[in-house]
Amino acid sequence: MDSIDLEVLKTCSDWIAAGKKCELVTVIRTWGSSPRPEGATLGICEDGRVVGSVSGGCIEDDLIDRAHKSGITRTRPEIVTYGITADEAHRFGLPCGGTIQLAIEPLTEHSLIPELIQRLAQGELVARRVDLHSGDVALNPAKAGMSLQVSETALTTIHGPRWRLLIIGAGQLSRFLAQIAVGMEYAVTVCDPREEYRNGWQVEGVQVVHAMPDDLVMEMKLDSRSAVVALTHDPKLDDLALMEALKSDAFYVGAIGSRSNDQKRRTRLLEFDLTPQQLEKLHGPIGIFIGSKTPSEIAISILAELTAVKNDVALPEMMQVRNAKEAAQVDASADACLLPARQST
Repeated sequence: MDSIDLEVLKTCSDWIAAGKKCELVTVIRTWGSSPRPEGATLGICEDGRVVGSVSGGCIEDDLIDRAHKSGITRTRPEIVTYGITADEAHRFGLPCGGTIQLAIEPLTEHSLIPELIQRLAQGELVARRVDLHSGDVALNPAKAGMSLQVSETALTTIHGPRWRLLIIGAGQLSRFLAQIAVGMEYAVTVCDPREEYRNGWQVEGVQVVHAMPDDLVMEMKLDSRSAVVALTHDPKLDDLALMEALKSDAFYVGAIGSRSNDQKRRTRLLEFDLTPQQLEKLHGPIGIFIGSKTPSEIAISILAELTAVKNDVALPEMMQVRNAKEAAQVDASADACLLPARQST
């Protein structure tokens, strides 16, 4: 599964190769409420086909209508603003008072889109700089903390995986988790020293590593844009890796398991040289409570919690698996007390 950003680039590359005129549209600024964040992209072909999104749909409709009526005539990048007035905000599907500013760039074989895609396939983080006067493009290495920049003369967008996810264990749940995370623009690594689990495990765009998980955690030098999820159910593999991850700057560290196993894990980890403060970073039982039972549902639950932490969103305590299940047990016990006693015969 490609990220939306990569899907847009690949589709635009195909249009260019087919001799079609096309444009790359990028959200560069928003004011007030807006449906899509800065950096969101859309590709539009001269025949009106689009890929990606920059709004709730109405701005796309306007761009498609203009392509149908006039074709693609721009020869250099242009900055366009939608939603300055309340009438425009209503017309283009923006909340009242919302404003969105777009950079619309006509693409050619000189736009370096295929080269950008190739570098992204190699796991690079790339800064793409477009001269807003000439349309000239340059590709340079980027750092994880870099973000979109725009001035009167240039637009620089950041492409590639800015977040890292280490999954310990190559099982079925790991497959669903990795597939979705790749689509969320994570650089995903799956680690499993067990050959019987690792053989045949493959997800496009995911690196599979044969190593002891704790060694890999230290080798990766986890930073504040890194997350670790342990899924093996095997303390020999999970515990030491979790210990090293909890000492790191990783923004999220979680492990799968029941409430009782989670408590046993926490007791074991305190026997190492972890502090109670470091142990508090551990998310477990992992995920949020959505009644998930299948591997695909559990993967969504895990990534929902991980995303909330990444975005600094405090979830209600009742959304945590532990609290929700404990509350359900209390409710079930209360209901049982209200049932009439069975008569003996």
